[in-house]
Amino acid sequence: MLNNFSKHPLWECHKTLIRVAQGQEPADIVLRHVTLVSVTTHELLEDADIAIAAGRVAYIGIEGHTAEHCIGEKTEVFDLAGAYVAPAFMDGHIHVESAMVGPAEYACAVVPHGTSAIMWDPHEAMNVAGIEALDVLMKDAERVPLKCYVTPGSCVPAVPGFEDTGATIDAADIHEAMKRDEICGLGEMMNDPGVLSCADGPLAEIEETLKAGKTATGHYTMGDTDRGLEAYIASGVSCCHESVTREEALAKLRCGQYAQLREGSAWQNLKELAHAVTDNEIDTRFVNLVTDDSHPETLVSEGHIDRILKKAVAFGIDPISAIQMVTINVAQCFDLAQDLGSVTPGKCADIVVLDDLKDFCARLVFIDGELVARDGQALFAPDPYAWPAKFLHTMHITDEISADTFKIPALKKDGSVLPDGKAYVRVIASSAGSTLTKEEHLEVPVRDGALLADPAQDVLKAFVFDRHHEGGQHACAFARGFGIHGALAQTVAHDAHNLLVVGDSDEDMAIAARDLIASGGGEVAVQDGKILGKVALPLFGIMSTSPIEKVAHDVAGIEAAWKKMGCTMPSPFMTMGLLSLACIPELRLTDRGLVDCCRYCFVPLLVEDGD
Repeated sequence: MLNNFSKHPLWECHKTLIRVAQGQEPADIVLRHVTLVSVTTHELLEDADIAIAAGRVAYIGIEGHTAEHCIGEKTEVFDLAGAYVAPAFMDGHIHVESAMVGPAEYACAVVPHGTSAIMWDPHEAMNVAGIEALDVLMKDAERVPLKCYVTPGSCVPAVPGFEDTGATIDAADIHEAMKRDEICGLGEMMNDPGVLSCADGPLAEIEETLKAGKTATGHYTMGDTDRGLEAYIASGVSCCHESVTREEALAKLRCGQYAQLREGSAWQNLKELAHAVTDNEIDTRFVNLVTDDSHPETLVSEGHIDRILKKAVAFGIDPISAIQMVTINVAQCFDLAQDLGSVTPGKCADIVVLDDLKDFCARLVFIDGELVARDGQALFAPDPYAWPAKFLHTMHITDEISADTFKIPALKKDGSVLPDGKAYVRVIASSAGSTLTKEEHLEVPVRDGALLADPAQDVLKAFVFDRHHEGGQHACAFARGFGIHGALAQTVAHDAHNLLVVGDSDEDMAIAARDLIASGGGEVAVQDGKILGKVALPLFGIMSTSPIEKVAHDVAGIEAAWKKMGCTMPSPFMTMGLLSLACIPELRLTDRGLVDCCRYCFVPLLVEDGD
C-alpha cells in the first residue's frame, strides 16, 4: 500500500536518503546522543544519533557510530543528552467522536502527548450522516499533522432491523471507500452473529476490504472462545478490541488475531487484560494497546496513548514491549510497517522524545520530520472549521414532548391493564467500567394503569426517541445502575445516536428532552425542574465546535451534576450511552423496542407467565 500520509513516498525520496546516509548530502535534522528505543530488536541503544531528511529517517548512528557525517551548515541539530527516543505512538482503534470535538481539534489535544497516527472508526458520525460525514470530517483532518487513517463504519446501523439511524452503509459503499487514500481498513465488525451465520451483508463488506488488501477490524463479544471465535477470525477479521478477560485476549492471540487491549475513559480493561501478557511467556507482537473511547476531560487532564503506556508499565508490562504495542505492532496490523512504526532507515520520521519510560511525558514530537509539539504544547493551531449547516441541525423530532410522553402503560400481552400494585419487568442493569449489561427481572410499582420508576431499587425509566426522522417514534424500558434522582438525556447514544432519556421524574425527563431537541443535541442533567449541567454538541448531535478545553470544562460540570444527583460511576454518560447499543449482550433499548442481544429478538417489557 502506498502511504499517502508522508511528506514524500519512499520511492520518491530514497535517493536522497541513500546520499544522506553516506554523508554525500546533509540531513535536515540530526538528533544526537539519544537512547533509542529499538522496537525491532527490543533493545535500548545508548548514545545513538538519528539523521532525518525528506521527512524520513536516513541514518541511525549506533554501536559507536555517529551521524556527524550527516551534518551540514543548514542541518538543525538537537543534542538530547541521553533522552529516550521512540517511534511516535499510534492508536490502533479510536472513535474521535467520543472526544466530542472534530479531528483537527482532537489532533491539538493528542499530538503533544506523542501520538502521530490513529486508526479511526467514524461510525458514530456515519450513523448520523453516512459517507457525507466521513467526507467533511476528513476535510477537517487534512489541516493538521496527525495521521488520521480511517476504518469506515461497517455496521450502520449496528443491528439492521432493530433501530433507526440517519444513514445506511452497505458493501457498495465499502467498495468505493476502499479506493480512498485515507482508508486503511474496515471499521469494527460488530455484527458477529451475522458473520457466524454467513449473512450476505457483513460478509460482503469484509470481502470488499480483503479484496482491497486492507485490514478488517473486529468487535467480538460472544463468550465462545472456541468454535465461534475461530469462525469469526476465519472470516478475515484480524484484530479485536472487545476482550474483557485475560482468557479472551489470550485465545485471540493464539489464533493469530491481534488482541487490542483497551483502556479508555469508561472501559478500563487493561488491568485485567495485562495478565494475558504478564502471566504467560508469550510473544507480544500481536498485542496492541488502544483507547477506543476517550472523552475530552481524560485527554486534557490525563493524556492519550502516554496515559495507557504509563498504566501498562504499572500493571507489569515492560516498557519496550508496551511501546511496541503502540508502534510497530499497530503498523504491522494495518500493513503500514514499510513506512511507520519504527525509528529505522527509510521510515517516516514520526518520533517522540521522552524523559523516561515510566511516565512517558513527551518532550518533543516530530511527524514527518517536522517538530509539531514541544513540552506538551502543539506547535500548530488550525482555524475553526466552517462546518456545513446541515450537519449542525440533525435533530428532527417534531412531536410534542411533555411529561405525559414518559408514562409507561401497564399493559399485558392481551391488552388488558394491570391493577394497582406491582409488576415484574425486564430491567437493563449497567455497571461501572463495563460495556456489558445484564437482564434483571424486578418488581416496580403500578399505579393508575402506569408502570413507575422505583428509586428505592435504583430502577429508572429509560426512553429512546428516533431523532433522525420527523415525528417522535420511541420505545421505553427500565434501567438501573445509575443511582440518580432527576433526569439525564443525551444524543451520544451508541450507535444510532438517537435521543436517550433516563430518569425517575417524568417532568424532569420532559425538560431534558426538550432542551436537547432545541439545542441540536448533547448531554443534559436535570433535577427538580432545574438544569444542573449541560454539554452542547450540535455537530451531528455528538460533537462540539468549541475548543477541547471548553468541552472538557463542560463535561466536568455535567459529571459534577451526575454526582450531585447520586451517581458514583466514572464517565457515567459513556456507560449510559451504551443502553441503546443493541450489538452487545445482554439487554438494550432502541427506538423500536427492548432487544435481547443474546438471541437478537425484541422482548416485552413486562415479565409474564411463560417468559
